[in-house]
Amino acid sequence: MLAIASLAILSACSKKQGKEVTLQVETKYGILEGIEEDGVKKFLGVPFAQAPVGDLRWKAPQPLQAWEGVRPAKAFGNDPMQLNIFGDMQFRGAGRSEDCLYLNIWTTATTTADALPVLIYFNGGGLMAGSGSEPRYDGSSIAKEGVIGVTANYREGVFGYFSHPDLTAASDYKGSGNYGFLDQVAAIQWVKENIEAFGGDPARITIVGESAGSFSVSLLMCSPLSKNLIAGAMLSSGAEVLPNEPASQADADAAGAEMLQKAGIASLADAMAIDADSLQKILPPRGMSRVVIDGYFMTESADAVFEKGEQAQVPLLAGWNSLEGTPMQMLRDQAPTLQNYKNAMKAQFGDATDEIFNAYGIVADEDVVSQKGFDLASDLFTGFPTWKVCDYHVKTTSQPVYRYHYMHPRPQVSAKMGDMTGGLAGGVRAKTEEEKKAQQPAIAPGAVHSADIEYAMGTLDTNEFYDWQEADYAISKLFLSYYANFCKTGNPNGEGLPQWTAITKDNLDSAPVMIIDVESAEAASPEKENAYCTLEKFYRSRK
Repeated sequence: MLAIASLAILSACSKKQGKEVTLQVETKYGILEGIEEDGVKKFLGVPFAQAPVGDLRWKAPQPLQAWEGVRPAKAFGNDPMQLNIFGDMQFRGAGRSEDCLYLNIWTTATTTADALPVLIYFNGGGLMAGSGSEPRYDGSSIAKEGVIGVTANYREGVFGYFSHPDLTAASDYKGSGNYGFLDQVAAIQWVKENIEAFGGDPARITIVGESAGSFSVSLLMCSPLSKNLIAGAMLSSGAEVLPNEPASQADADAAGAEMLQKAGIASLADAMAIDADSLQKILPPRGMSRVVIDGYFMTESADAVFEKGEQAQVPLLAGWNSLEGTPMQMLRDQAPTLQNYKNAMKAQFGDATDEIFNAYGIVADEDVVSQKGFDLASDLFTGFPTWKVCDYHVKTTSQPVYRYHYMHPRPQVSAKMGDMTGGLAGGVRAKTEEEKKAQQPAIAPGAVHSADIEYAMGTLDTNEFYDWQEADYAISKLFLSYYANFCKTGNPNGEGLPQWTAITKDNLDSAPVMIIDVESAEAASPEKENAYCTLEKFYRSRK
């Protein structure tokens, strides 16, 4: 009896302690061997589906095949196929290939009993470019905060979002075109099935993305394939709701068939026979990034799902940057006057132009290049749909919603970069002649699109292009803490952090927003809520 009792105690203790997480981890598909750096175990280039090559091009991701022996997971896998759309993107992958369905894991867990929360980051890049190997998404810093970091590739451009009648007819679900989104679902499913072996908690998976990744997360919250797999969601600059409209399968198929015809490709079989590098040059990626109502990944629009409260019932943290867009993008070479700005926007707003400008407080020439003018331009790009998801979620769930506005501009480009200036994707580009002649290097008067990524993920040091200052590191520490706390508890608040109040049905009219800057603090902006509502009224009038 004593021996039996001792065995029972040993068994209970063993179960409580869990299995040790070493550099060799056994997944459901085989053993992976990673590396350790600075106290973080890294498992890189981990396959989560079969390579979508050959006959698997333009098919939903297929289940991974098990392997024998130990598979090295010490280097990033291939980056997705893509053209050099954003010349300043930085990659660490082995190369660009259709064989790109790999994810990366960063963990500090010592045993499986640690059951750490998990963050999965989906990269931005317009669904045309980007990769989970980009240094700015590196999971080392969040891992040190007690959250397992994961990045996952997905097919982009023509490989991820091409529809065709023959593809639709041949698929089990009679749909086509959402392959990149289906890759994201497959990555979440793989993590759900295997993350416990890395010391993670499969019941605490939070998904996050920036720009196209953020649009993706809003869809993953709505898809019947993924909405029940997650415990939290974070949006950074974008959502696939009003004013964005999905494509019907019939329209997407017709567009794909027309695309082949215009390219002089006689049939789908001929397109399948073209090598990947040539194909993406013949069928450029723009115009293939709309989500398709394929009856499988999406059975109806995200707006319809949110309106009915059928999205993932999880905590939401969402926000966007202060300079996502500028009036000059609309004005082109015209002087930034009120009348010129209105004239530029009338093609979009028509008779509602004056009402919308008044709602934003743009009533004089000086307002055009003030934060008011930047707000309108930013909202038209990413701000409004991100706000609308927050609005939907508050009204149709009992889950907390935390909204932020990121304000801090990046610092000067490092002097060692010479005649270079900041680019769209966090890297640098060559200065124009006008920029070279400027006596003082220009700093954008706010946080441009994508500027928040390195701060939120604690990866400033992976970006050598900018002259990071003490204030930048302080903001990054704050932002990273909010991210980590949210992954752990569904609430970003923590000791020593500025208090962040959740939006509820009771405070929706003056919804609190966290202003993240050198002096971060919560604010309420009823006038901005009115501006969003005015834009919504306009968008709904066009439907």
